[in-house]
Amino acid sequence: MSPRARAPRREILGWAMFDFANQAYTLLIITVVFGDLFTRIIVGDAPDYRLGNLLWSLALATSYLLVVVCSPVAGAIMDYTASKKRFLFASYVLTVITTAMLYFVAPGYVLLGVLLLILSNFAYSIGEAFIASFLPALGPPEDLGKISGFGWALGYVGGMVSAVFVLLMLGEVSAENFERIRWVGPWAAAFFLVAAIPTFLWLREPGRARALPPGQGYLHMGLARVAHTLAHLRAHPDLAVLFLSVFFAMSGIYIVITYAFIYGAQVIGWEESVRTLMFVLVQVTAAAGALGFGFLQDRLGALKTYRITLIMWMLAIVLIHATPQISRLAFDRFGLDWPAQFVFLIVGCVAGLSLGSCQSATRTLVGLFSPLSRSGELFGFWGLSLKLAGMFGLLAIGLLQVFVGLQTAILFCALLFGCALVIAFWVDEGRGRALAAAHDAGESVW
Repeated sequence: MSPRARAPRREILGWAMFDFANQAYTLLIITVVFGDLFTRIIVGDAPDYRLGNLLWSLALATSYLLVVVCSPVAGAIMDYTASKKRFLFASYVLTVITTAMLYFVAPGYVLLGVLLLILSNFAYSIGEAFIASFLPALGPPEDLGKISGFGWALGYVGGMVSAVFVLLMLGEVSAENFERIRWVGPWAAAFFLVAAIPTFLWLREPGRARALPPGQGYLHMGLARVAHTLAHLRAHPDLAVLFLSVFFAMSGIYIVITYAFIYGAQVIGWEESVRTLMFVLVQVTAAAGALGFGFLQDRLGALKTYRITLIMWMLAIVLIHATPQISRLAFDRFGLDWPAQFVFLIVGCVAGLSLGSCQSATRTLVGLFSPLSRSGELFGFWGLSLKLAGMFGLLAIGLLQVFVGLQTAILFCALLFGCALVIAFWVDEGRGRALAAAHDAGESVW
């Protein structure tokens, strides 16, 4: 097989535009606005909101379970039938429709909110695995870090652009402002609908379709290929160990993404202006981290970069937990009036740098370790690792915060990142890349 050639710039931009578009869902629905709206206004079990937090975790965990069931099989079918774009388009349409319907989730309509969260987050999340499966075909191994980092960085820019309307026109998350803030769902859906159009115009379908063996259906074929991959994954041990490390890392990241702004509202008690500033700082630092560490990946190696980001994450979690104590200590010991909400802004910058860079590094490593002919299937397993992580992490934090409160429960993330770091030392990047190259060259057969 010939070496992987770099795709045209327009195709790479088309691929990255999906990250630009879908960040509206992540940011506005999961991270900044709708999570706070759901827990404090729609469920509204003041003063500690533990039931709202638990239902929020259960809804998202259920959606990730659905992805775990569907993603590997869908990936195998996509590889066999050369239908990645069709699967991606289906997930895109379902995300747009169910996100727009969040408008109808009013205070007290808890079950409707849970159902729409499950459907919309399932569609969005499985679409993440679908779009990632295009990455190995976009360039040679030495370029994948930059391409992946560019996609993540453009995604955070998309998040900032999508949020301008919300910040300027929809206002704060409160019961008094509900009739305006409920438009966050339709706006996120409209942004995703329009901004992802270049993806479907410019991104090519990689690979060629093959005829099904006589008497086999697509589902049977997909399940058979997944079972075959599981049985032979020991031929790519570094990829298998990486999936385990990613499981723990992404468990922590999903908790932070899902609860960061809920934590700010419930534990820090920030003002609306500080919430807005935090949003801007996190997007800027996350974009800078994804882009800057993308270039660093191609110099130091994606694996070393990944380990560095895990250490950064552990530091960020300890600082998040200690924010109120840091504020009190600064005043008691030094007479400095540092409100907790402003200390939290500084901590948010550390978390932002870690966020974009860590996710970009994991996606790059999967791309480097994946043979081209199995990229859809293996990125399906990457998606499985991520969503299993999301399900585990959110269920764990949801239950922990019921018993010990959200501030103490957040320390669980530091343990998760520590586990990911230890496991990552068992991964050999050079060996993983060599095995993928040997498979592409026909020297290794699964």
